[in-house]
Amino acid sequence: MRTIALLGSTGSIGKNVLAVVRQFPGRFRVASLAAGTNVAELRGQVLEFQPGCISVADEGSARALAESLPREFQDRICWGREGNLRVATAPEAEMLVSAVVGSVGLLPTLAAIKAGKDIGLANKETLVMAGNLVMAAVRAHGVRLLPIDSEHSAIFQALEAGRREDVSRIILTASGGPFRDRSTSELCRVTPDQALAHPNWDMGRKISIDSATLMNKGLEVIEARWLFDVAPEQISVVVHPQSIVHSLVEYIDGSVVAQLGIPDMRIPIAYALSYPERLGLGLSRLSLSQCGSLSFEKPDYDRFPALRLAFDALVRGGTRPAVLNAANEVAVEAFLAGKLAFLDIARVVAETLEATNNGDELDLQAILAADTQARAIAGQLITLKQAGGADRG
Repeated sequence: MRTIALLGSTGSIGKNVLAVVRQFPGRFRVASLAAGTNVAELRGQVLEFQPGCISVADEGSARALAESLPREFQDRICWGREGNLRVATAPEAEMLVSAVVGSVGLLPTLAAIKAGKDIGLANKETLVMAGNLVMAAVRAHGVRLLPIDSEHSAIFQALEAGRREDVSRIILTASGGPFRDRSTSELCRVTPDQALAHPNWDMGRKISIDSATLMNKGLEVIEARWLFDVAPEQISVVVHPQSIVHSLVEYIDGSVVAQLGIPDMRIPIAYALSYPERLGLGLSRLSLSQCGSLSFEKPDYDRFPALRLAFDALVRGGTRPAVLNAANEVAVEAFLAGKLAFLDIARVVAETLEATNNGDELDLQAILAADTQARAIAGQLITLKQAGGADRG
């Protein structure tokens, strides 16, 4: 039986992880859980899975959770950054599944690696911010890092078809999000509710916005560079609206190996948890005859500049990817709050990148400092854009 520590248990990925655990009680056990502020959802998870350590975002949420649970759980509850670290490094856990969204996943993932835990990674920001540093730690501590994102799981599986030295390039597929066919003038008027309506996947709010801007694919490009140890020029992106081909690997002889499947996150989650085995999940099977046509097209970097910004940050290296990620997190939050226009998300990221200095990608403190600086600058830029909009009004 594999024991699991889970960060982000009340989010979309986290709930799917627990669905797999629930389906295979003889294979997996939950050692620890961390969530944000969704105390009601977490309470039910705690009662069902009986974790030995539980963390929430803040002290207030911790008090609310404690009041809702039997006395036996009181001493198991913690909160904040230290709480996440305790959950990630729980002694009885063999594997950490990092399903949180954003930069909050970096420090607990590094701590788990140093504690000798295998990692199931759905938190792409960990490798975006500090890919070189994290993968060096993976090698130094002899642990496995297994991808949970559907695209990276697909690449991971397709790489088993040949030798790594024979890989020509990896090809990430993108659905194109809900605005694939919208003109620039139409994108100017996009609302948060429209951007949250993803055509294929059921995802959290932040990831849904990233999918709409194609920043999600940009972050995945950076993640893939470190996860699979390929050069930036060996990574390409193709828009595939049907989300059936999850990604592809091209070999030097011209062979292209793809992984296909229905768009259900339980498939890559179960593969990461049970690797190298596969589990019979009882899901509906892919029927190619019912899929009809599968189409592919080049991404439009003019209408969706976030993808180009991510490639550029990867090539420039250093702490640029951490800056990209931090600025994007701030901009997306502002867009969801109605404080920023959709097209201004990428503009804020671009302007933040220009306003920050580059640092050492192997220096954790430099990475964290870049993250902090980028958030401050992005916040200032958003305030200026709000003021400018008010003046024009």
